[in-house]
Amino acid sequence: MTMDFASRVGRVEPSATLAISNKAAELEAEGKDVVDLSVGEPDFDTPENIKDAAKDALDAGHTGYTSSNGIPELKEAIAAKLHDDGLTQYDADNVIVTPGGKQALYEIFQTVIDDGDEVALLDPAWVSYEAMVKLAGGTLTRVDTAAHDFQLEGALDDLAEAVSDETELLVVNSPGNPHGAVYSEDALEGVRDLAVEHDITVISDEIYKEITYDGVEAVSLGTLDGMEDRTVTLNGFSKAYSMTGWRLGYFAGPEELVSQAGKVHSHSVSCAVNFVQHAGVEAITNTDEAVEEMRQAFAERREFLMGLFEDHGVHVPEPQGAFYMMPEIAPDGDDTEWCDKAISEAQVATVPGTAFGTPGYARISYANSKERLEEAVDRLAEHDLI
Repeated sequence: MTMDFASRVGRVEPSATLAISNKAAELEAEGKDVVDLSVGEPDFDTPENIKDAAKDALDAGHTGYTSSNGIPELKEAIAAKLHDDGLTQYDADNVIVTPGGKQALYEIFQTVIDDGDEVALLDPAWVSYEAMVKLAGGTLTRVDTAAHDFQLEGALDDLAEAVSDETELLVVNSPGNPHGAVYSEDALEGVRDLAVEHDITVISDEIYKEITYDGVEAVSLGTLDGMEDRTVTLNGFSKAYSMTGWRLGYFAGPEELVSQAGKVHSHSVSCAVNFVQHAGVEAITNTDEAVEEMRQAFAERREFLMGLFEDHGVHVPEPQGAFYMMPEIAPDGDDTEWCDKAISEAQVATVPGTAFGTPGYARISYANSKERLEEAVDRLAEHDLI
């Protein structure tokens, strides 16, 4: 039998980050010592109070379906957090709780994008944005920020040329994956002006909002005048609370969007896991100290790794958030080939910048110990890769 597959599946490639992780796992299964700097998750265990809350919820019998959009306690806690961030337009009824932030994004794209609709991305952009747009039938226009060390302010003129009245959606990710940049309030005001001028809906992906450095604070786009009813704010529990495997995220938006997205949500995943949602209440209300400890550890590693690359003369735009950096490793060459050599010869796993729309660079995750970060740089230098 020959199967026919949907054309939408043929529009996308497998996740580049997961492909690298799979390659690293294969080498480790062969007994190789791989320093994996490709992973997009904290290397810390989930804080104990969150795990205890999940156990308590299991013991209390919270194992069935919940209301589709989330348990009231968690939606109220999320709304309170959003209010603390200045997003007072969102109440609990404006929130949908999802099995991970990725599912939240998928539901937004499926709800807003129709065949042929234009979506603008700011490169380098997380790999799944492009795939989700294509799966929804949308088209892409892209704006490169690499020439500005991944900051948006210098690329606003390019963004103004890229968007138009035909642009349906713009995705803004700050602090950003894969670059760690945090966009300034002036830059976001520029986004606001364009969104209002062209009547564009904007996704503000704030999954790394709690992980910033040097006193920098990430501004929530939806707090700006004119953005209250055109911003969909997305966040989750994976990064700040080290809960990647728990699969818990959320988004908040205008009432009419939540109503329509709720159809996609209810007919696909039904609801997020019951006892995980109860653990989420504990995470969002009682874990600030653990979050700060992890943030400080990332800050120390960032400084350490920046120094190592600087010692080897490698240019790295300084990240202000998240736990990634993007050194320029192949300005006149092939970054995919460089990453292939890094993992096959030096056993150091990284992700090529091409996967994020920015050739010549590689994404490095510093969600690893200082000892392993130093080992990785030493191996790259030993194999003449830096």
